[in-house]
Amino acid sequence: MMINTSRLHIRHLCAEDWIEIKEIFSDFRQSSYAMYDAPLPTEEVEIQELTRRFAASNLFFSVDLKNKMIGYLCFHAENGRYDLGYCFHSAHHGNGYAYESAHALIQYFAQEYNARVFTAGTAIDNTPSCNLLKKLGFICVSTETVSFNADFSFTGGNFVLDLERLNPCVGG
Repeated sequence: MMINTSRLHIRHLCAEDWIEIKEIFSDFRQSSYAMYDAPLPTEEVEIQELTRRFAASNLFFSVDLKNKMIGYLCFHAENGRYDLGYCFHSAHHGNGYAYESAHALIQYFAQEYNARVFTAGTAIDNTPSCNLLKKLGFICVSTETVSFNADFSFTGGNFVLDLERLNPCVGG
């Protein structure tokens, strides 16, 4: 599967992408937003294994700019809903790449899998991520206290994009 947008190539992640995933993970750990996410592996063997699992799921996608991975998007399918996740290298933040690729994949999932409901979770204090979700049409439907370790908790937002709510004629 390959999706081309005006600037990007989106493809299924493959096991060989582990080196780029390692770079993205390393960059993300330096981010002020890393505290709002589960810890990512640091050892090469762990990153290779995780990338293999990502690739095997067929729900992880590499976002490439000029044949270089700049980030990835993923989905977790459960009960007819698709939970969206993403991570982009900070060198490529602020250019609209996350929006462009997420929008294209949401359209792809709607057409190919008849997906109608997408969800996402992010820290309310992660303003760029909240803004991206809102721009994509997601609505924050609830908040909850989230903690990935005993020393730190934060308010997480639960976001929903319901394509049938946006366009009741979708699919019919």
